[in-house]
Amino acid sequence: MKTSLITGWVLCAAMAATAWTAQAVRPTLRLADLHEKIVLADAIPTHFGQWTEDVNQVSAVINPQVDAEIKRIYAQTLSRTYVNADGERIMLAVAYGTDQRDNLAVHYPEGCYGAQGFNVSPVSFEQLNLAAGAIPATRLVASLNSRVEPITYWVVVGDRAVRNSWELKKARLAYALEMEIPDATLIRVSSIGGDSAAAYRLQERFVGEMLAAVPPKLRDHFSGRAR
Repeated sequence: MKTSLITGWVLCAAMAATAWTAQAVRPTLRLADLHEKIVLADAIPTHFGQWTEDVNQVSAVINPQVDAEIKRIYAQTLSRTYVNADGERIMLAVAYGTDQRDNLAVHYPEGCYGAQGFNVSPVSFEQLNLAAGAIPATRLVASLNSRVEPITYWVVVGDRAVRNSWELKKARLAYALEMEIPDATLIRVSSIGGDSAAAYRLQERFVGEMLAAVPPKLRDHFSGRAR
């Protein structure tokens, strides 16, 4: 009991110190201003590997409230559906924000889908093992009526790939201590179907081919390996 009490006090002190640091440190240098401007529509090809953009498909329907919040947070968004020769489809959504401070933080897919009425499964943390390098990713399944949508996503804060809000806060604090304001990119791929294991394998292949098709500097950025 005594040990638990001490541990609780230590955690509270650590959280208080983190909050104080966030208030005391006021970063001024935006990392987005230090590298070549990212234009999502140009950065990701409409055709790569076995995949081609399906211009007849709409990737997602977003309610006005969620859409307004996304536009407030992100400087750019990209939404496409790709199809391969076998008729398999992958929906790609990329959001890029130039300013990752508390009032402009990443909008996570589980919250976005939940706000639109989807049932959202607990998230799981996986690693995508790609030629571009290993990427720590998050997976979940969103369902609404007969629509079942397995989802894989990851977030890059500055040059660091993170899997959840806690890792994001740690990365943001590390940049703040260097007086830097990181940018952030959220990359989400999903597909429709009840076989989640097969969907995740397809999504991993898609991500590998997509990253192989972008220029090296952007590949490093999107995979969180720019360090």
